[in-house]
Amino acid sequence: MSVNDPLGDMLTRIRNAQMRGKSTVRTPASRLRAWVLDVLKDEGYIRGYEATTGKTGLPELEVSLKYYEGQPVIREVKRVSTPGRRVYMSVKDLPSVRQGLGVSIVSTSKGVMSDASARSANVGGEVLCTVF
Repeated sequence: MSVNDPLGDMLTRIRNAQMRGKSTVRTPASRLRAWVLDVLKDEGYIRGYEATTGKTGLPELEVSLKYYEGQPVIREVKRVSTPGRRVYMSVKDLPSVRQGLGVSIVSTSKGVMSDASARSANVGGEVLCTVF
């Protein structure tokens, strides 16, 4: 089965696993997914991830989810830019999520980074998703 929006698929898998209280979730591997997971790990939303091989022999990423007092650390995750509607913003227009409590993940010419890192590097780009 082909997936039209691989990043949206990964975010949905994380959201669903956290609603069920799972400790880990597996998703097919790609460089973009790994870069987004790096940002989530750096910002403290997940414990980490590791590259594994699935039952079919294809590479997968196993994401270790993070909870605080029994509640998921990720309360809300939204896909902003989709394959049918790309959303690009300059550095001065980058959105602040929940007055700075959340993070926007941005794909820039200098790599995938959080909105705060993009502001400090003075680069804009495609807003992939927001996490709170």
